[in-house]
Amino acid sequence: MNKKPSRDLPTINERIRFPKIRVIDVEGGQLGILTPREALKLAEEKELDLVLVSDKADPPVCRIMDYGKFKFEQEKKAREARKKQHTADVKEVKMRYKIEPHDYQVRINHAERFLKDGDKVKATVMFRGREIQHADLAEDLLNRMAVDLQGVAEIQQPPKREGRNITMLMAPKK
Repeated sequence: MNKKPSRDLPTINERIRFPKIRVIDVEGGQLGILTPREALKLAEEKELDLVLVSDKADPPVCRIMDYGKFKFEQEKKAREARKKQHTADVKEVKMRYKIEPHDYQVRINHAERFLKDGDKVKATVMFRGREIQHADLAEDLLNRMAVDLQGVAEIQQPPKREGRNITMLMAPKK
């Protein structure tokens, strides 16, 4: 006999336990202050539910409505809100420190497009073999990139060495 706690269940119909409640009808008009039993009788006559809207008020406010339809509408609104929100991903732009001017411009265009879409951009300069000796040139390249993108981006993390790479993190400007 495992009983679920009543707080997980919505406060509707027989679960409303107050001596007096303020009742609102389907159209939004006030029916006044009634006992839950009287209000439930009115709701059942219309084949609807008595739903607790606000228990903080004095007396608590209940509304006569179709609870199934109400719950469906709430879920629908929540789905729409989730659909519209955008999560900021981290997109990466990789290059070498000996990059040609045209290739560099392509990377700048990619980064700018990612930033305009609301994503963060991680710019990475990779090294092979002895190229790591030219880390200063890579930092200059990343700083140049930061200057070229300063209209659409703000630096979240300045150029930082991570093993054989130097990375910089940029976020879209607010």
